[in-house]
Amino acid sequence: MELSTHVDIDAPPERVWDVLTDFEHYHEWNPFARVAGRPTRNARLHVELTPPGGRAMRFRPTVTHVEADHELRWLGHLWRPGVFDGEHRFVLEPLDDGTRTAVTHAEVFTGALVPLVWRLVGPGTERGFEAMNAALKRRVEDGVERAEETEAGVPTTRGGSHRTA
Repeated sequence: MELSTHVDIDAPPERVWDVLTDFEHYHEWNPFARVAGRPTRNARLHVELTPPGGRAMRFRPTVTHVEADHELRWLGHLWRPGVFDGEHRFVLEPLDDGTRTAVTHAEVFTGALVPLVWRLVGPGTERGFEAMNAALKRRVEDGVERAEETEAGVPTTRGGSHRTA
């Protein structure tokens, strides 16, 4: 089973990557996830996910893929491998000559208990992904606006779109 969401952000992939991999500051903007650890291959993370209206779930996933400014993946297990596994991924694709970024935030779930566990956590998890996407967009675009205001000396306004697939 796969859950896949998408958001377009009015900032270059490098800026999105900086915010996405700055786990230490997730508590300032992220309504869904708290992550401790380093975004480096084979690193063990401490992840706590709290779906809207749901209870916190804690995992100790391992980072499986890191490609700076483009892709981050980690693999976690509920109880033990093969029971309920989730490969979480963020993929950043440049848009408009690299001035904007398409972000895919997704997870593939496998294991013996996927049908049962999914019924319990699936809808909340999807809402959590969407809330995180919207918060990421705000965090990155607000940061870009402040930087532009400082450099130009005048306020700017930025628009954006959000679509979930």
